[in-house]
Amino acid sequence: MARTRVVTLPGRSLAGRPVALVLLAVVSVQFGGALAATLLPIVGVVGSVTLRLVLATAVLWLFVRPRLRGRSAADWSVVGLFAVALTTMNLAFYGSLARLPIGVAVTIEFLGPLALAAVLSRRVRDGAAVLAALLGVTLISGALTTPWAELDLVGILLAASAGACWAAYIVLSRRTGARFAGLDGIAICMALGAVVMLPVGLLTAGTDLWSADVLLRGLGIALLSSAVPYSLELLALRRLRSGTFGVLLSLEPAAAALAGLLVLGQVLSAPQLVGMVLVVTASIVVLGRPRAGEPLPDASPSGR
Repeated sequence: MARTRVVTLPGRSLAGRPVALVLLAVVSVQFGGALAATLLPIVGVVGSVTLRLVLATAVLWLFVRPRLRGRSAADWSVVGLFAVALTTMNLAFYGSLARLPIGVAVTIEFLGPLALAAVLSRRVRDGAAVLAALLGVTLISGALTTPWAELDLVGILLAASAGACWAAYIVLSRRTGARFAGLDGIAICMALGAVVMLPVGLLTAGTDLWSADVLLRGLGIALLSSAVPYSLELLALRRLRSGTFGVLLSLEPAAAALAGLLVLGQVLSAPQLVGMVLVVTASIVVLGRPRAGEPLPDASPSGR
């Protein structure tokens, strides 16, 4: 975003500290997710996703004026699939937040991009790391200590589905980036999702969707989950190697657990924390290595 204002620190601008920018983006996304969890009981999953997409689109389009004319059918097909992946990912993830602690949901979801990176690398070490991550997710979900009948299988399935959509989002993000300059692709993608979700959101949430408290929370989610991390990552990825970015991205489950504790009062058990450490470690192994010929922006998780 060319018009993004950068906060200046004494002696050195924040833009000159890409690691700090990515860490701020990671924390911002997860606190946005925690704020979304407080909105779910009021307007539901569909209403929350609708607010997120509509308000985030409005904020993004203040800074981005995507070119719509002259696009080919192939361009619209790719960005349309991108919008489907983004919207479905948000619906599945918010659905999991209604049933699981945010730290658990994000850890399970994180298997999506982790598995994708391991498959693309085709290295035995990365495959072993994914197996370790699967063990971590087993501990996180409580499958070893909780009776099968008491497991929230729907929540686990929704989080896993969100992870699969996240992997699809990454693939389609690269294809969209090859066809649309700058942030045009994500701006159009979010607008398409917002247009589809708005009537559904109005139908399910009704007038609650436009109450002052709901709109304020929705705006906070749009800023924390979309506008702020987009801007921070865009600045950071101009100077940061993809391997370093991958390591920082791997801290998302831990950031989610922190956000869940501070915002929602959610406390994870010792086995769940061990499972989270396994997933974070596996992520660092898989995502922390630069990949030849891969553009830096491809590593970005923006859009969740």
